[in-house]
Amino acid sequence: MNIRTIIYLVGALVLGLLAGYFLFGGEAEVMDEHADHDHEAMDEGDGEAQIWTCSMHPQIQQGEPGDCPLCGMDLIPLQTGNSTDPAVLTMTEAAVAMARVRTVVVGNPEANRGAAAGAMDGAKSNADRTIQLTGRLAPDERTAAVEVSEFGGRVERLFVSFSGEQVRAGQRIATVYSPDLVVAQEELLQAKKFADVNPELVAAARVKLSNLEVTDEQITQLEESGEVISNFPIYADRSGTILETKAEVGEYVKAGGALYTYTNLSNLWALFDAYEADLAKIDVGDKVSFTVASRPGETYNARVTFIDPVIDPTTRTAAVRAEVSNRRGRLKPEMFIEGTVSLSPGPSPRERGDVAGGDELIVPRSSVLWTGERSVVYVELPDMEVPTYEFREITVGDRVGEGYRITEGLAAGDRVVVNGAFQIDASAQLNNKASMMNRDVLIQGRETEGVTAVAIPDYREDTPEAFRAQLGKVVEAYLPLKDMMVATELADETLLASLREMLAKVDMMQVKGDAHVYWMKQMEAMEAHANTLLKKDEVEAQRAQFSFLSQALINALTAFGVDGKYYVQHCPMAFDNAGANWLSNEEQIRNPYFGDKMLKCGSVTEEL
Repeated sequence: MNIRTIIYLVGALVLGLLAGYFLFGGEAEVMDEHADHDHEAMDEGDGEAQIWTCSMHPQIQQGEPGDCPLCGMDLIPLQTGNSTDPAVLTMTEAAVAMARVRTVVVGNPEANRGAAAGAMDGAKSNADRTIQLTGRLAPDERTAAVEVSEFGGRVERLFVSFSGEQVRAGQRIATVYSPDLVVAQEELLQAKKFADVNPELVAAARVKLSNLEVTDEQITQLEESGEVISNFPIYADRSGTILETKAEVGEYVKAGGALYTYTNLSNLWALFDAYEADLAKIDVGDKVSFTVASRPGETYNARVTFIDPVIDPTTRTAAVRAEVSNRRGRLKPEMFIEGTVSLSPGPSPRERGDVAGGDELIVPRSSVLWTGERSVVYVELPDMEVPTYEFREITVGDRVGEGYRITEGLAAGDRVVVNGAFQIDASAQLNNKASMMNRDVLIQGRETEGVTAVAIPDYREDTPEAFRAQLGKVVEAYLPLKDMMVATELADETLLASLREMLAKVDMMQVKGDAHVYWMKQMEAMEAHANTLLKKDEVEAQRAQFSFLSQALINALTAFGVDGKYYVQHCPMAFDNAGANWLSNEEQIRNPYFGDKMLKCGSVTEEL
């Protein structure tokens, strides 16, 4: 290798090193500079530190990541930009798109036409409604009758011997030997011998036989033959089906004694059980169609002819009666039936006092987050820079086609979420906003305009001190029971007996009117759940009853007040994240629903 070649190689190596320095070393410096610039810009641009929260305990909020102090779960970033109103949630356009949120305006006539076609986009409507009812078939009580013997005697023969047998009017059904009737016949025959001397005696004897239901033809036959009928026949007064035989051959019956009971089954009553909530919607004349299990594929039609004015205290239902023809005898009394009542368009005459002008708001079923009569919808707020949704509690009426009638909580023109409501509710839960599982924030915060907060009546001003003192005794009996739940021990029967004793000693007559009714409701709930709790032989089952008992006691203390200081505490994870409350005389959390597993899970929601 000559010197010139060596010089070329060294020169190439130096040039390569210089190129690498300028290309990679300079770029690294530039990237580092940009990286520093970007982070600084983000820190300056945000203006607010990131808040971290717990998905199960939204009340936990802190300025750095970590673990939830209540349950130990990892904290997650809290979405920013939300309103301070606990009932209002803001979302990004991207989040709305991912949730596929869709809204409609209630009270829109165009949407109403869609509802009638089955699309149900929300409406103000007088659409036809239906109610599903169950019931049974029964004989028409107006055709029921009892066949009796008009004279006393011994039953010699029965021509109808079993229930269910058909009889026709005029059919011979029995023969009876009656000494009285034999004597009356003999008197007529004797009177006939002296008819020329004393015709009035003959007339009197005939009247006596007529009073014993002997027909004129039989009297004439007796006079012509001159022979006494010893076994007198009895004929059916009307046609029908024998329901029950009341006499046996050889048995003596008194005058007016029953031989059979029977009815006409060519027409039957369809008796439907209607609950109180449905009664106001049904009216006489409404169409009813029903089916029976023994005749699949057949539908019977009738109309409502009568609505029982009295509620059955056991079933809390009233009978709705329709009449159906049964000429072919295919239907049988006591068959179970399933019926559909087709209600007249708009509110029934019984409802017209409740709905002004006969108009009603209808929302699609998909928009309602069902929690019972007091359910939830989300309403999109107008004229907002970002998508904003308001939590609304509504009162749900009956089902109308593919939607529900709303009696309270919405107004015509509200834009209701019909798709994506569950996703919005989940986001509200994570951001400690009002949601299906987190309604307490409505009570703790202000009552949003247009939102009815779930509140407990306040009777504290009119509650006597003696009544509060008695409530305090109930709390004292309750706290040891709570401690046993914390310790994961089966409730002691003595403690429950003490609790029931303290409840019994509360003088209900010290509170009047609505306050009295409210106390009775809470007291009955506490007694019922205390009794059920005692019957359970597993701690988890007892804890479920304890939660209901606790809520009733909290309701009572909130409504009437109590001497002393107590804390309402809440665990959102209890009972598969449904959440549950309990009462404590200590601010420190000691969870009765998880015990040692999650002893400190929970928070104080109210101070009494």
